[in-house]
Amino acid sequence: MKRRSRIATALTAVATLALTLTACSGSSGGDDDTLTFLSWSGEEVMGPVVKQFEKEHPDIKVEVSYAPPVAEYIQALQTRVLSNTAPDVFVIAAENKTNLIEGKHVVDLAAEPWMSTIPEFNQKTYSSGDAVYGASTSTWGAGIMYNEELLAEVGADGVPATWDDFLALCQELKDAGITPYLEDLSQMPTIVSSFVGAKNASEGFGMDAAIFDGTSSFEDEWTEPLTQFNRLYAEGLGDPNTVGLTGDQVFDEFANGRVAMITSGPWNVTPLKEAAPDMKFAIAPIPAAPDGDPYLAGAASPGYAINAKSDKIEQAKTFLEFLVSAEGVEAFQKLSADITVTSDFQPTVDPSLDAIVEDVRAGNVYLPMIAWTRSEDVLNVEAVAQIQQMVQGTVTPQEAAAALDQKLASS
Repeated sequence: MKRRSRIATALTAVATLALTLTACSGSSGGDDDTLTFLSWSGEEVMGPVVKQFEKEHPDIKVEVSYAPPVAEYIQALQTRVLSNTAPDVFVIAAENKTNLIEGKHVVDLAAEPWMSTIPEFNQKTYSSGDAVYGASTSTWGAGIMYNEELLAEVGADGVPATWDDFLALCQELKDAGITPYLEDLSQMPTIVSSFVGAKNASEGFGMDAAIFDGTSSFEDEWTEPLTQFNRLYAEGLGDPNTVGLTGDQVFDEFANGRVAMITSGPWNVTPLKEAAPDMKFAIAPIPAAPDGDPYLAGAASPGYAINAKSDKIEQAKTFLEFLVSAEGVEAFQKLSADITVTSDFQPTVDPSLDAIVEDVRAGNVYLPMIAWTRSEDVLNVEAVAQIQQMVQGTVTPQEAAAALDQKLASS
């Protein structure tokens, strides 16, 4: 789930991208032996995987379009679905799964034998009833990525296990003239997801169901997690101007040694090693909020899905069978550094991920947009907007949580 550019820039990019993608051949066009595929992963990762598939299946060609996550991809796919030019194969994600499933835009994959290697956690994420609509081969988990040398300057050898101690470390770093922490706030903050996920786990995983059936509320459940997250900004340890930073800018600050800690996950390991080959770094779970436990933001990674209106469904299934095979997963994992979870392939994971890999592979991660049972798209937009206002001091944590209740009631 890479952090991307701010909304204003993204909208311009989406408009251009949507026109470009619509011009590509869709499910009803193209040659009989050509599949169309809209990829969430970039060409540097997916291109070689597709070439390997085509080499082994010379009778099937794959025409690939690329759209970066998250907002750009969701909008690009929606544009094509609504105009009946959706590709034969595309990616189903947390942000669009309900619309795709309820709109009957995706094929049920539950009966396919090759789905058996995908864990229940990943299948359930993209399921409805007994049907499974996405082949998700990875799980992502995000924690605190930290520069070991900068932390050592204040005598710390890692990220503390508790939020109070984490804030104390941020203060020590700030006092030493080191920017302690940055996070891209154009999407749901990783720390908020972690705090809410830990609370959900402590309550027997029933929190979201209670919110959506009306026996609880966002105000009841989210006010405290938001209050704890907001301490970063209320106590002057985080910079409210990060509302204007893109994920790429946050990454660049970290790669250039100008910030000690950011929220991140496996997707940034390879780019960081390329950008800062001498840096010593690792990723730790998000520290535990008071009365909680350390937890990871995360979810089953977006899954491969087949367009229900495609006239090449059998060829598309052949393509997906390769993508979820040990060979296909290995080819993808080598380039993406994802923590893959299929039962017939054991990924070699970078040592910087050692502290999170076990929980990630076990599915001990949480993302609100996955847990929400309806209106996750509009709720996510509202949550991000409210959190941005909160860190800038224009709304309180309680007001931000209450606004989510209002949005849910009206959606």
